[in-house]
Amino acid sequence: MTSSRAFEPVRIGRWDLPQRFVMAPLTRNRAKGTVPGDLNATYYGQRAGAGLIITEGSQPSAVGQGYLDTPGFHSPEQLAGWAKVADAVHAGGGYVVAQLMHVGRIAHPDNKDGLETVAPSALQAPGEMVTASGTYEMTLPRELATEEVPGIVEEFVTASRNAVDAGLDGVEVHSANGYLLHQFLAPSSNQRTDVYGGSPQARAKLTIDVVRAVAAEIGADRVGVRISPAHNIQGVLEEDEAQTRATYETLVDGIADLGLAYLSILAEPGSDLVADLRQRFGGPLVINSGFSSVTELADVEKLLEADLADVVAVGREFLANPDLAERWRTGAELNEPNPDTFYGGGAEGYTDYPTL
Repeated sequence: MTSSRAFEPVRIGRWDLPQRFVMAPLTRNRAKGTVPGDLNATYYGQRAGAGLIITEGSQPSAVGQGYLDTPGFHSPEQLAGWAKVADAVHAGGGYVVAQLMHVGRIAHPDNKDGLETVAPSALQAPGEMVTASGTYEMTLPRELATEEVPGIVEEFVTASRNAVDAGLDGVEVHSANGYLLHQFLAPSSNQRTDVYGGSPQARAKLTIDVVRAVAAEIGADRVGVRISPAHNIQGVLEEDEAQTRATYETLVDGIADLGLAYLSILAEPGSDLVADLRQRFGGPLVINSGFSSVTELADVEKLLEADLADVVAVGREFLANPDLAERWRTGAELNEPNPDTFYGGGAEGYTDYPTL
């Protein structure tokens, strides 16, 4: 049975989408080192019916890698692999944008050929990192010097140009979930006293600079931004409500004039903060309600009917249902995903789920 709001067409950025839900970024750890291969192209191509696919978090530079077998956008080999992904998605009638994710301090040198770990401040993240040789504490990062920070902006700009040149339709700047740009936003992980820390305006500066530079390079209508205010993850804590609001209002005000494709927020959809940021942004809002529950069709409908979002990002249901849009449209039964195959491995639990 077709649902009234979920299957309404919508335009965000330069993309006309057939429905109001898209495929959220999902880390799967199945690149060949850092290079997407034929298996990845098959996986994304199978899910082209999502309309818009936001890729797994992918590093803009070698230093920006955190996890095993995640792809990058900084070498010719990687871009050749991504071209196959883009071709596969386009052949299925979909669009695909690259989520660019510099992990900052969420890293270990074993996963990036011994390269250093950098962050806004020399503060070690809690938790552990899985590597090929074992599981270890996160690395104590080196604090970026003031004069180095513009280099991070350039990494995102270059990766964005690479993504578009490889045939992808745009990028999502990842400033959420405890990674580098989010680390700059939070006082708990940013103890700087220069132009990048010490006030909401200074903490928001790097994300604003990245987004504005990327938009200038590839066109604002090809650029989305993801934020997760007060998500409190990976040691990036935003527990002061007034500080958090001031920081994110500053961030959104600093990019609202660009005409970006969308703003994606991982937060409680009905919160006053999300409503405030949506009004300030003035463009399409993509909502992702988080990792703790599966987003079902009824949830999508509820969010849209309540006008809490323009588009809903759906993650877990796409893992086992490449043709999720058709299954939801027709009321067909869904496949159940196998959690043992979420991360790493080969085709099993990745490209072998049946379609209608």
